Amino acid sequence: GYVPEERDVFHNLTVEENLLLGVRKPRTGTRAWTVGEMFEFFPGLERRRLSLAGTLSGGEQQMLTLCRSLLGNPAILLIDEPTEGLAPLIVERLVEVIREIRNRGVTILLVEQKMTIALSISDRVDVMGYGRIVFSGPPAELQDNRDVQRRWLEVSDAA
Repeated sequence: GYVPEERDVFHNLTVEENLLLGVRKPRTGTRAWTVGEMFEFFPGLERRRLSLAGTLSGGEQQMLTLCRSLLGNPAILLIDEPTEGLAPLIVERLVEVIREIRNRGVTILLVEQKMTIALSISDRVDVMGYGRIVFSGPPAELQDNRDVQRRWLEVSDAA
């Protein structure tokens, strides 16, 4: 599954119609995600289920995009900059849901520029520079590696 940075919704369809477009049969031996579970993740979407997706806020559209991708029952979910430009409360909820998805066994490849968010979600971190991996390891190891932070993540010693 893929959750792009830009909000990828069908503006002239309702929230519910957008979700139903994402439903796919699960792989053999796996359980399917349901629309009901998506509404449990984001109750605000359930309250707006009959609203056109184009009338949702940017954060709500990002939630809808994530849910529609998850309803495709992917083995791997690529999430590109999910928190970009969102209000802090929305970011907090998105991060909680991404953790829950990970905890339920979906492999997540997260592209995120905010290091604290990426480290709080990840089991493993890869840092890229000039098209190659310059660091690979657990989040705690990156947190302790000031050289990689300064050189590749633009983190100063004051951070």
